[in-house]
Amino acid sequence: MIIEQRTYSLQIGAVPQYLTLYEEEGLAIQRPILGRMVGYFSTEIGALHQIVHMWAYKDMNERTNRRARLTADPRWKEYVKKTRPLQISQENKILIPAPFSPWAHDDPSLDLAAQT
Repeated sequence: MIIEQRTYSLQIGAVPQYLTLYEEEGLAIQRPILGRMVGYFSTEIGALHQIVHMWAYKDMNERTNRRARLTADPRWKEYVKKTRPLQISQENKILIPAPFSPWAHDDPSLDLAAQT
């Protein structure tokens, strides 16, 4: 398994609006396609006005395929038009789980895309 951590730095004060848009529109599109959400967060201390979300994939090939499906989805394209103006920058990281991490091995029950 790999974990992708995506961090978006937003316009000052835009976190509540971004989270509302995501909860109302983006989540229903993204979750069934990407499958394994590890978590979705906003920052409170340190670098502020950031959204951090993490997704698990079996490997880079699965990540590439799922991300391609997401970016090709017309609903996602419309959603992104609403959130992109709120964003200043983006940083992506690929994290490798330690052998004892709950995310070190594939758990099919966590793949929400497989349940649809």
